[in-house]
Amino acid sequence: MNVKIINKSHHPLPHYATPLSAGMDIRAFLSEPVTLNPLERKLIPTGLYISLPEGYEAQMRPRSGLAIKHGISLLNTPGTIDADYRGEIRIILINLSDEPFVINDGERICQMVITAHSHVEWQLEAVLDETERGTGGFGHTGKQ
Repeated sequence: MNVKIINKSHHPLPHYATPLSAGMDIRAFLSEPVTLNPLERKLIPTGLYISLPEGYEAQMRPRSGLAIKHGISLLNTPGTIDADYRGEIRIILINLSDEPFVINDGERICQMVITAHSHVEWQLEAVLDETERGTGGFGHTGKQ
């Protein structure tokens, strides 16, 4: 699939690190380093603008290395970039650790997965069909 992109940063375009990667790393586009204090959240620019085809979205997800090593995550994960959005992609990062974390220009801050989605039309019913699970919810299957 071809996706139109504008890159106002001086960083390379997002790309897949390996042939079987699902996500592409997204880099911070900063004029100066940004410090993210414990439990602080900030909106980080990327310099990227995209035009997705109808029926697709870009999901912004945390990078596992930043999460395990530094407690850095995305506040609204996965964040969704809709096909009709034309503004700059900006990432809401949060520091869940107890130490400040410095984000530098060009740092890989999240990953983007492009995925198809469907629109639904609701069919109003009075009763739903029965299943083996039924109304079993949170933790109903127990520990394995």
